[in-house]
Amino acid sequence: MESLTDRQAEILRFIQQVLDETGMPPTRAEIARQLGFRSANAAEEHLRALKRKGAIALIPGVSRGIQILEPAVDTPGIPLVGRVAAGQPILATENIEARYQLDPALFDRRPHYLLRVHGMSMRDAGILDGDLVAVHRTPDIRNGQIVVARLEDEVTVKRYRQVGTVVWLLPHNPDFEPIKVDLQAEHMMIEGVVVGVIRSSMAA
Repeated sequence: MESLTDRQAEILRFIQQVLDETGMPPTRAEIARQLGFRSANAAEEHLRALKRKGAIALIPGVSRGIQILEPAVDTPGIPLVGRVAAGQPILATENIEARYQLDPALFDRRPHYLLRVHGMSMRDAGILDGDLVAVHRTPDIRNGQIVVARLEDEVTVKRYRQVGTVVWLLPHNPDFEPIKVDLQAEHMMIEGVVVGVIRSSMAA
């Protein structure tokens, strides 16, 4: 297999993740939504590049017709993401500060990355400024979960609540206001679900 770009490796990891969790590969639309592409066509272009490099096979006429031919690229350790640069994928190389060797059994579900928290909006949920939250990337989001959400170029950790097409991102600190997102008028992307917290004093 030819060497992959960082973006191609990220797509391959996501395909493997969905296969591991559901037994089926993702659709083009799911890849586009997870990776922040504007359309499923953009995802298709990346899939064709992966096919040319021998990483996957594409089955014509099937929405989930993706077969991995090589194991997903995996760098040891869970990546720690610091402040996310505007417009970049959360796991862009520029955003990764370090990698931690942690036992996945410590968490509710296997974390795909750690995110350093900035601010005290989730104080009363036990998430403090400087803590690391362990994040599991998944398209399956339910009301009441604490999520990592991207709004425009900002990434925030909040509790998720959706009513119809309106999402409320709820803080756990009375000094902060809830964030209201009308999905019909605004773009929001869920980067994952928080599955654990590492206190800043332990992470230092």
